[in-house]
Amino acid sequence: MLAAMPPTPSPAPTPAPGAPRVRERGDACPGALRLHSADDGHLARLRLPAGRLTARQVEVLAHAAEALGDGRISVTSRGNAELRGLADGCGAELAALLAEAGLLPSPTHERVRNIVASPAAGLDGLGHADVQLWARELDGLLCAAPWAAALSGRFLFVLDDGRGDVTGLGGDVTLVAVVPDAALLRLGDRTVRVAAADAPRAALAAARAFLTAAREAGTGAWRVRELPEGHEADVRGALTAAGIAAEPVREPGQEPVRGPVREPVRDPAREPAPESVPSHATPPAPGPLGPRSLHVLAPLGRLTAAQLRALLPADEVRLTPWRGAVAAGADPGRLPALEAYGLITRPDSPWVGVSACTGRPGCAKSLADVRADAVPGRPGLPVHYSGCERRCGHPHGDWVDVLAVPGGGYLVDGVPSSRTTLTAAVATARTTR
Repeated sequence: MLAAMPPTPSPAPTPAPGAPRVRERGDACPGALRLHSADDGHLARLRLPAGRLTARQVEVLAHAAEALGDGRISVTSRGNAELRGLADGCGAELAALLAEAGLLPSPTHERVRNIVASPAAGLDGLGHADVQLWARELDGLLCAAPWAAALSGRFLFVLDDGRGDVTGLGGDVTLVAVVPDAALLRLGDRTVRVAAADAPRAALAAARAFLTAAREAGTGAWRVRELPEGHEADVRGALTAAGIAAEPVREPGQEPVRGPVREPVRDPAREPAPESVPSHATPPAPGPLGPRSLHVLAPLGRLTAAQLRALLPADEVRLTPWRGAVAAGADPGRLPALEAYGLITRPDSPWVGVSACTGRPGCAKSLADVRADAVPGRPGLPVHYSGCERRCGHPHGDWVDVLAVPGGGYLVDGVPSSRTTLTAAVATARTTR
C-alpha cells in the first residue's frame, strides 16, 4: 500500500520550440502513500478535493503533523496539504491515520484527486452555484472510475462558481458556473456549455478524452497543454458517449465551432455566440467571509498544528490555493484571537501575498534559507521567494520573482539585490508594475 519514491531522475530536456514534450518516465509526484525523500526527512502530499477538511479531519491532520512530522502543515498552491520531516518507517502509521479519518477513499486514486474549487462558494452570496458540491460529486466519480487512476498526479480540475477566483490556476479541465442551471466546460482551447446538473460527469468525461488523446499521441503527456498538435482531446465526442448534452461555445477571437455535440444549438441558422470564461479575479481578502465564515492566510504558506486547530470550531475548513484557509460556519468575531496565533487576518497585512518554497535546510537544491530571508512590504503584487530556478510553488498570474543566486544574493525580477537591500527592492517591485 505504501511506496517510497525512488531518487528523482534528471528532468527531461526542454523540447525545441514547436516540438512536443515527450515524457519518458512516469509521474513521480509525491502522495500520501508515496513519500518523497528530502533533506529534512520524508514528505507526504495529501490531496484534499476543494481543500475540504471536516472538524475530525482537522484534528487528525494536526496530530499527524505533531506525532510523525515537524509539527507543521504546508498549504500548496492547489489547496492541498503537505507534511514534512516524516521519519523513516512512519508511512504505514500515517496511512492508517488518514484512512481512518476518511482522507484516503481510494488508495489507487489518492494522487489524482486534484480538484480546486472556489473556496467561498456557498458562503458569501456570490457566484452562480455551490461548486463545493460539484467537487464532492466529482471526487466520488473520479475514485469510482478505475481508468482515472492513470491520470498524472499533476492533472488538475478547476471548479469556479462564476466569480473568476480560480479560473486562472491553470486547470486541465475547468468548469465555470455561468448561470444557476448551466456551466462552461473548457478542455484545451475549446469550450462547451453543459447543464449544471451534468457538470461533474462532464468534467470526468473530459478527463477521459484527455487520456485517450494522450495514449494515441504516445508522448506520455501528463497535462492537456502537453498534447502535441494534431492530438487534441475530443471532448465533444466524450460527452456524447457519456450521454451528456452540450452546446459548442466560441470565445471572443476564436474561430467558430460548427455543429452540435448532441442537441442542436438554440438557433441552427447562427454560429454559437461568443462567451468567455471569466478572467482571473482577485482572491478574497483575509477577514470576514459572509456572516458566518472567515478567511485567513498562513504565514509563508505553513500552518503550525496549533494554528490549524485554532480554526475550530467550524462546520468545515477549506484550505485554499492562496495558501490559507476558510473556516465555514465560524464566527468572524474570532479573527483577533486567530491573529494572536500568528495567522494573517487583515487585508492590510504586509505579509499578504508573500510565499516561499521550502528552501534550506529542507531542500538540497536550494541556494538559501528563503523563509528566513523573506521580507514583507507594502501590499501589492504577490511575491514568491525561490531557492533555485525550479521556483517550486510560485503563484499564477503576475507576481514578483525573488530568486536566490550563488554567493548569497538574490535576483528581484532579474535585478541583482543583496540581502541588505532586499526589503527595499521587493517593496518597489510589488508596487511599481
